[in-house]
Amino acid sequence: MEITIDTLAIYERLKKVNMDDATARELSEIIRDNVRLVIEQQKEVLATKADLTQAKVEIIKWVAGMLVAQAAIVATLVKLL
Repeated sequence: MEITIDTLAIYERLKKVNMDDATARELSEIIRDNVRLVIEQQKEVLATKADLTQAKVEIIKWVAGMLVAQAAIVATLVKLL
């Protein structure tokens, strides 16, 4: 997912409050770079759909395995009694 940052809108808003051209341009670029950096840092921490799908598959495998083990234990206990 690519997030676009409208630096032109930021620049225009800064120009409306009488900021000089070079400062407004530089500040809008700094904001864009910082937002991209935060997004990249969050990608390392946040789960994607693929991560969640993989976790779901792993959980299903474990649950199915535990059900088979439980059935084997119950069958063994029934035979012993």
